[in-house]
Amino acid sequence: MTAPPPPSGDWPARYASALPDGRVRCGLCPHACRPAPGETGRCRVRRNADGRLIADTYGRPVARQIDPIEKKPLRHYLPGSRTYSIGTYGCNFTCRFCQNDDLSRHGGAHQRALPFVAPEALVEQAQRHGCRSIAFTYNEPTVFFEYMVDTARRARAAGLGTVLVSNGYINPEPRAELYPLIDAANIDIKAFSDDFYARLCGARLAPVLDSCRAFKRTFGKHLEITNLLIPDYNDQPEMIGAMLDWVAAELGRDTPLHFSAYFPRGGFTAPPTPAATVCRTADLARRQGFEHVYTGNL
Repeated sequence: MTAPPPPSGDWPARYASALPDGRVRCGLCPHACRPAPGETGRCRVRRNADGRLIADTYGRPVARQIDPIEKKPLRHYLPGSRTYSIGTYGCNFTCRFCQNDDLSRHGGAHQRALPFVAPEALVEQAQRHGCRSIAFTYNEPTVFFEYMVDTARRARAAGLGTVLVSNGYINPEPRAELYPLIDAANIDIKAFSDDFYARLCGARLAPVLDSCRAFKRTFGKHLEITNLLIPDYNDQPEMIGAMLDWVAAELGRDTPLHFSAYFPRGGFTAPPTPAATVCRTADLARRQGFEHVYTGNL
C-alpha cells in the first residue's frame, strides 16, 4: 500500500543528488536542472526544499478523465476501449506553441494545493468506470515520474493496461525503470530538427529519438508516433521525409503515425495548419510504405 502523504505534503523525488552549495541535481531528464533552495527545475514541479528534491506532483492530479483510447491517440492498442486518463501540472519542455499550456506552464503552489489521491484510488476508479487501462497524459508524465511508476505497478497488478503519452525527454536510467511498466505509448516527434527543438521547445531531438528506439526495440512495447504540423516551421517535405526515413529504419514502417493540425495556443501566432497540409503529409508517408497513417485535429 502507498503511504499517506507526509504532513508537509513533501514527497521525495527520485533520481536526485544533493550538491555542496545547497543545490540539488535532478537526474530525471536531460536538462539536469540544479535548483537552489526554494526553486524548481524547468518543469515547475520538482522543488528544492532545504537541500532535498521534492516531487510536488505525487498524489496530486489536476486532471482525471475517462477517454476513448483513440483520443491519446492510440489506434492499435485496445481499440474501442476506454482509458482512465490522469495528468498534473508541469512539463520539462517550454514549447512556444504548447497546445495544453493551461497545465504545462503552471506548478508551484497550484500543484501543492490539490487534494491527495493515492495510486490505489486511481486503479479503483478506473475499474469502477469500466476502463481497460490507465493513461498518463495531458501534461508531460515524466514530471510526475514517482506517481506514475507507483500507479503503473498497481494497475498492472490489477489487470489494467498502462498507457504513456509523452515527449520522450527522459534519461536512460529512469526510462529503464518506467518503460517495462508501460504497455503502449504515443511519443511526439515534434520536428526532425535539433534547431526546432532548441528554439521552440528548449530541448534536444536526440534524447527523444533514443526514447522512441528504446520503447519499441529495447523493451518491445507498442509505440505510435505523433507529429504536430506547424506551417513554415516543421511541415517542409524535406524535414518530413527525413523523419520518415528515420522511423522506417529505426522503428519500422509498421509503426502507426499520427499527423495533427496545429492551432494557435500559448501566445504562438503561427496560423492554423491547413487541412491540405496534414493530408498531403499523410499521403507522403503512405507512399513511402507506412502501413498505418492517421490525421488528427482536422
